[in-house]
Parts: sequence; structure tokens; C-alpha cells
Amino acid sequence: MLLRLFRALMPREEKFIDYFCEHSERIMEAADALHDLLDPAGDRQAAFERILAAEHAADQVTKRTLQAIHRTFITPFDRSDIHALITAMDDTVDFIEEAAQRIMIYGVTEYTPEMRQMADAARQCAKLLREGVPLLGSINKNVMHLQRMSVEISRIEGETDKLLRGCLSRLTDGEHDPKRFVILKEIYELLEEIVDHCDDVTNVVDGIVIEQV
Repeated sequence: MLLRLFRALMPREEKFIDYFCEHSERIMEAADALHDLLDPAGDRQAAFERILAAEHAADQVTKRTLQAIHRTFITPFDRSDIHALITAMDDTVDFIEEAAQRIMIYGVTEYTPEMRQMADAARQCAKLLREGVPLLGSINKNVMHLQRMSVEISRIEGETDKLLRGCLSRLTDGEHDPKRFVILKEIYELLEEIVDHCDDVTNVVDGIVIEQV
């Protein structure tokens, strides 16, 4: 109780919220570009380069955030939570980049409806994170909104996980070219992991909300 009162009276470093917001924008950019990458009518090379640029920019935000943890006396919430949150966010954009890399390396140009559904799910989650992360600057006023964000992303994650299971089941049902099997399985799993990591972000946010309210 005394520690919480002391923290409340001391001036805070509000830049952390700015860093989270900036990173959420990079996740959104990468998710939009992934969606465009899986558009047969789109410019796949341009979309891929946008993903690489967003991932690099996100890495820089993560680096600044981690450096700030060590030089800031008073933080908006626990340092371990700041570390966990920015790491979870960075993992999300890393998996977007990894999925795109695999698609390009394997030369995949025919995209299944399920791939596009997963990319759309990732974009929906990215949008929810971009809208929700700024609310961490005033948690007490935004508890309900943050909880709704968490519930919605969890719902999308559940649907995407179910979609992945269906994809894998169909891949193992009957005879398939071994090379195509391996490629599709890996891409499906990477796309689903993106949504998983968005859910991981909300798990960290949930913990922060519980501690702060």
C-alpha cells in the first residue's frame, strides 16, 4: 500500500505509453501488409517490403523501451510488466515477418481461403490492439474497454485455432504432395501464431489492469 502511494505521488515517465502506441502502429502496418501480400491482385513484393520496414521500425521501438526501463525512476506500472508487454508486442510483429518470409522463400503464390482468413484475423487483432493500447495511459477510466478488447481478441484466437485444426485435418486426409504438405502446414501454423501472440499481448494487459485497479 505504501509503495503504491509513493508511486502515485512521484512524477511518471509517460513516454512508455507513447512507445506502446508507436509499436501498435507498426503491428497494424505489418498486419495490413500481410493481408495485401495474400491478395492475388496485389503487389506482393511491395507488401513484403512494407512488412520488413514495419518489423525493423518495431524493433527500434522495442529497443528504446527496454533502454528506458533502466534509466527511468518511476514507471507507469511495474518494470516487469513493461518488459513483458513490449516483448509480447514485438513477438507479434516478428511472427508477421516470419510468415511473410516463408511465403516468399517458398514461392507461394496461390493462397488458400484459410490463409486469407487467418491474415484477416491477424489484422482484426492488430486493429483492436492499436485502439486499446493508448488506453493504458488511463487504466481506471478504461477498464471495461480494455476488458472488451481482451475478450474479443481471445474470441478471434479461438476461431483461428479452430480454423488451423481444420486445415491440418484436411492436409492429413488423403494423399498430398509431401513438399506442398510441409509448406502449407508451416504457413498455416505461422499465421495462427500471429493471432496467438496478439492474445498473449492481451494476457499481459489483463495482468496490468488487475494490478492497477
